[in-house]
Amino acid sequence: MSNSQVPRTPRIGYGWDSHEFQPGIPLKIGGVLIPHHAGLAGHSDGDVLLHALTDALLGAIAAGDIGTYFPPTDPKWKGADSTVFVREALKQIEEAGYVVGNVDSTLILAAPKIGPHAKAIQQHVAELLGVDPSCVGIKAKTPEGMGTDNAAIAHVAVLLNEICWP
Repeated sequence: MSNSQVPRTPRIGYGWDSHEFQPGIPLKIGGVLIPHHAGLAGHSDGDVLLHALTDALLGAIAAGDIGTYFPPTDPKWKGADSTVFVREALKQIEEAGYVVGNVDSTLILAAPKIGPHAKAIQQHVAELLGVDPSCVGIKAKTPEGMGTDNAAIAHVAVLLNEICWP
């Protein structure tokens, strides 16, 4: 049997990101605007969840990381909506012959509480990825004395499945 006849196994990817809170900018997590006195500072919109998701997607197919496609030194990406990054990663995984199976994520931040926004974040990420919301896990933890109270951190794992053509 040649390599082209061997079914490919599912691929997993892992990504993480962190940004500090900064007053005067909107807070977006998972593409959802969340009321808070400060947002996350970053070259783009600082959306830690979508940045970690982008890295996880790209990592699953060994296609580099978010900085490979969207370098923070490029003024073009200043203030950019992070959904653009996820859409590019989705394009790359589709070209590699994969689709998203599921996503699991953990957000680590002292405030604001994510619980009241978790369903909206789950729904938005699911729509962005083209999967059912039941395929997107959104969890949140507090840093519990880790010294990161002025930051938000996101960890994301993804499972990619091979595209099966009829």
